[in-house]
Amino acid sequence: MTAVEQRFREFKMPDVGEGLTEAEILKWFVAPGDTVTDGQVVCEVETAKAAVELPIPFDGVVHEVRFDEGTTVDVGTPIISVDTDPGAGEAAPQAAPAAGKPAGKPAGKPAAEAEPAEKEGRQANLVGYGAAPASTKRRPRKPLPGSQRSAPAPSAGAPAPQEPAPAPARPEAAPAPELNGSGRPARPLAKPPVRKLAKDLGIDLEAVTPSGPDGIITREDVHAAAEAVQTARETPVAAPSRAVEGRERRVPVKGVRKATAQAMVNSAFTAPHVTEFVTVDVTRTMKLVADLKQDPAMAGLRVNPLLLVAKALLVAIRRNPDVNATWDEDNQEIVYKDYVNLGIAAATPRGLIVPNIKDAHAKTLPELASALGELVTTAREGKTTPAAMSGGTVTITNVGVFGIDAGTPILNRGESAILAFGAVKLQPWVHKGEVKPRQVTTLALSFDHRLVDGELGSKVLADVAAVLERPKRLITWA
Repeated sequence: MTAVEQRFREFKMPDVGEGLTEAEILKWFVAPGDTVTDGQVVCEVETAKAAVELPIPFDGVVHEVRFDEGTTVDVGTPIISVDTDPGAGEAAPQAAPAAGKPAGKPAGKPAAEAEPAEKEGRQANLVGYGAAPASTKRRPRKPLPGSQRSAPAPSAGAPAPQEPAPAPARPEAAPAPELNGSGRPARPLAKPPVRKLAKDLGIDLEAVTPSGPDGIITREDVHAAAEAVQTARETPVAAPSRAVEGRERRVPVKGVRKATAQAMVNSAFTAPHVTEFVTVDVTRTMKLVADLKQDPAMAGLRVNPLLLVAKALLVAIRRNPDVNATWDEDNQEIVYKDYVNLGIAAATPRGLIVPNIKDAHAKTLPELASALGELVTTAREGKTTPAAMSGGTVTITNVGVFGIDAGTPILNRGESAILAFGAVKLQPWVHKGEVKPRQVTTLALSFDHRLVDGELGSKVLADVAAVLERPKRLITWA
């Protein structure tokens, strides 16, 4: 490693989850010229699972920030370079441009003063590894016709040039066009035969994107425009006109939403889903919730019906352990698990995430309440880590908080079952031979029919319902 490479160190996008391939830069906390120290958070990124803050592993002064906020970057791509020896001089290597839009501009001389950096016989650099040690300057780029880049300001006392120096003549090349206010040629460049073709086809040359040298419109460009017009005419649904602008919004699918969509599609078309329902009287459970809120052992903890539903599901899994399994397609095996990582579906501003409580089967009721409260709080704050969403075995989704009675939930990929907990409502119910108002809910259990047959799935759902109907079974079945 050369002295220059040792001085200018690059921080690459790490894999902050389990096998993630990309992440979106949400926010930069530093800018070129800022001093950073080992362990300092420099940016926040959103992976397919969560938002994560990235600390930099060395000291120095930020030399270049490679990507804008909102850019999705592949894992392993340099995202920031740091001058680890800022007192060594002002010359800095120009790094090769990474894929994407750079957010920061490296320090150094302006392009107008830069000298050619490449020499004959020099080997090309890889993206992100910087320029060759022999050079710290970049060749100024020649402005293209139609470009709106401003020329370097003339030095003091020098007369302003009236016209740019003429370029070498090129066969059949059109002169550089005048630009209109939008940066496009005031008059489209095209040869007479091409203009005639456009007129015959009824194509406005100002609406044609040129592909020829120096911005000249070719016959192919005109034919392509004509085909686009014809396609638009034949399309049954017309494109939105300016009259409906502001009535629709388009949001790129990325981050948590993208990962959730892909996971749901994979699950729905990989695991054969079966969903069973049961309606149950949970009046006694609701009374127990009220009692637990007054219990000193539960002081300061989040106590709600979801807590007892989670405990009921854990009891049902202990009584029917074969439901807690995974289908290994590659090895054609069923993997039975002796632990339960209980997932809780949480709606957040970034989309649906499913963090899980590790080893939930081994927790007491106060421990389960504490873990559930921490999980919900962390999810709402957007601080759930990728590790917290990995390794789940069974999930609960509480659709009742939205006033929904029931649904057919889709399995999380790799899990065997998911329980939907519906709204608890006061309804007429036959209790001890009489119709009385009782608090009633509906439970729905979806399971992977490759792993769980109808009998096993029914037993699990019936056990959950039995515990919620008579919560003292939490003791007798323990």
